[in-house]
Amino acid sequence: MFGTKIKLDKDLIAKVKKYADIAGYSSAEEFITHALEKELAQLEDADSEEEIRKRLQGLGYIS
Repeated sequence: MFGTKIKLDKDLIAKVKKYADIAGYSSAEEFITHALEKELAQLEDADSEEEIRKRLQGLGYIS
């Protein structure tokens, strides 16, 4: 598995580490991966880009 580095605000990464530990994840990276996979799974069964946009709007990611 290869990785890509991303920068996160230090307060956000502190929260991620805290909740990853509470939830029993082996690392913050594992928690972030799981959270992203879960969010993306909600979009994968969309039939069109317009439906994806509507779902992202509904989730509050775009306005």
